[in-house]
Amino acid sequence: MSGIGRPLAWACLLLAIVISLFPLYWMLRTAITPGRELAGDTAGLLPRNPTLFNFQRVLGLASREEARAAGGSGADLDFFLYLRNSVVYTGLVTGVQTLLCAMAGYAFARLRFRGRDLLFGLFVAALMVPPIFTLLPNFVLVKELGWLDTYQGLVAPSLLMTPFAVFFLRQFFLGVPREVEQAALIDGAGKWIIFWRVVLPMTKGPLLTLALTTAVWTWNDYLWPLLVAPGEETRVLTAALGIFLKQSPNTAPDWTGLMAGSALSVVPVLLLVVFFGRRLVDSIQFSGMKG
Repeated sequence: MSGIGRPLAWACLLLAIVISLFPLYWMLRTAITPGRELAGDTAGLLPRNPTLFNFQRVLGLASREEARAAGGSGADLDFFLYLRNSVVYTGLVTGVQTLLCAMAGYAFARLRFRGRDLLFGLFVAALMVPPIFTLLPNFVLVKELGWLDTYQGLVAPSLLMTPFAVFFLRQFFLGVPREVEQAALIDGAGKWIIFWRVVLPMTKGPLLTLALTTAVWTWNDYLWPLLVAPGEETRVLTAALGIFLKQSPNTAPDWTGLMAGSALSVVPVLLLVVFFGRRLVDSIQFSGMKG
């Protein structure tokens, strides 16, 4: 039975990988399919006449006339402007939120102050509140502050911290040996020096894990940027792709252009995962910490 179990497990794993990657494959296949041939070329694993023209027109390297001649919609997509907005949005949220959540998590793990456990319980309780419930209050607040179509309005709800991030980092800080901090304290280091020069270097793995997951979530965020930053100067890439699809003047949506833009939008996140994936796996393996 054990001889059959291992090949069966590998077969199930391979099947799960194929199912998970198939949507990505189909996105790429659609992106390299000529727009006029999309409806009639769906049988093969590869398109009959693959082309990179869909990427060229999404990047603004083709005129509207050329795009329409190739079967595209001719809709505009200022890809590099929206890419810049997404990078700024993701970078601000990821960097500031990771740092502040690390400070809050360390405070809950090590500092003693009145009401600490009650306050942490409120943080944990906030994990059970669906994000959609806070969408409207956050939008009203940003509107009243006059922050619509601004970067500060875009990053305000998630810039400071999130309950999950604080809870996640607190668990790792609890696993840091107290002896190390006590030795630094004896050497004359204060709480801030201990946190910055002793604790943070010892928890690079969890910090990277949180930063990477926050970056992926923020990069893929759609609804909030669409509500508060619909203008050209602050519109992020995910919202821009949705608007690009709705701008199609043809009877059929411009699926080839949308898939080309979506494929390009995946590249930055894919590079992050490739460059930091090994350290992410190591940090997950190191997650057996005491609570």
